[in-house]
Amino acid sequence: MRYKKEPSYAHGATEKTAVLLINLGTPDAPTPRAVKPYLREFLSDPRVVEIPRLIWWLILNGIILNTRPKKSAAKYASIWLAEGSPLKVHTERQSVLLQDKLSEKTAGTPLVVDYAMRYGKPSIAEVLASLKAQNCQRILLVPLYPQYAASATATALDAVFAELQQMRNMPAVRSIRHFHDDDAYIKASAQNIRDYWTLHGRPDKLVMSFHGVPRYTLDKGDPYHCECLKSGRLIAEELGLNQEQYIVSFQSRFGKAEWIKPYTTATLKALGRQHTKRVDVVCPGFVADCLETLEEIAQEGKEDFQHAGGGEYHYIPCLNERPDWIHALADLTLDNLQGWLHKPDRAQLEQSRLRALATGANV
Repeated sequence: MRYKKEPSYAHGATEKTAVLLINLGTPDAPTPRAVKPYLREFLSDPRVVEIPRLIWWLILNGIILNTRPKKSAAKYASIWLAEGSPLKVHTERQSVLLQDKLSEKTAGTPLVVDYAMRYGKPSIAEVLASLKAQNCQRILLVPLYPQYAASATATALDAVFAELQQMRNMPAVRSIRHFHDDDAYIKASAQNIRDYWTLHGRPDKLVMSFHGVPRYTLDKGDPYHCECLKSGRLIAEELGLNQEQYIVSFQSRFGKAEWIKPYTTATLKALGRQHTKRVDVVCPGFVADCLETLEEIAQEGKEDFQHAGGGEYHYIPCLNERPDWIHALADLTLDNLQGWLHKPDRAQLEQSRLRALATGANV
């Protein structure tokens, strides 16, 4: 094993604690050229596609990467912001706001907040290197997925641990597994919906759409399906909805295999055929708007519903930079940082530096 070069070390330097937000990722631009390497990295992950590697390699490189980048690029172009990809823009803003909120709550504590993407940039490898260079000796990993899934949370942690294996001097690491039933997350999600209804009125049916996963993952023990149902139920209870007023469904089915049901597309078409006057759709499994919410749900979902005979269609944005969500995220991280946050003792650090110099250290 050849370890990566360690950053220079100075005796008596203040050790810092870091919070690393991790999200899925995005291409650098809404073009086929930029989308192709992003898709290759994403779809090559064995946590994401559990098909025998040789078979999948042939499908991916022979078919998908020759046809899908152009289609995906057009979809990205339809939701791209002036500042860049919505997912990256919102995640970066969340990291800045979280830094501000934690600084308020832990004044004088050396704490760094940053973000990385599992696929694309900024990569987990480059951000971890940056944190090490800042002398972050303790890192809390926060995958921004409320519901745990092996294809999301676990693969984000895989990427971190793979980098740790290449470090001679590892930092201490903790990780947040999920927060699907966290009270502050549930309340922020419900208030987000409530605020939208205050401005735009209420629907006949609320659809809570979560990212879908293949059915076999549930059969093999992945808790994702159950955690989505629990989040949906808790949000509905917080809103005072009965079982007839909302539906939990699952989007983004890919391939011919059975995925967890009910499918969002089929649900919206069925509601359209019933001539439902108004449907509102929200995506509680995403804390930041992205391609999957802004294009698939806000645009394609509307077309599916209205083409089938439905009336008004409203997409309710994700939590994004809502203050109550940032507050919830700050409390969640602080709960998991217990015992790690210490204000530096400058005099003690200086004594440590002088002792090191006395025993022959260069710095």
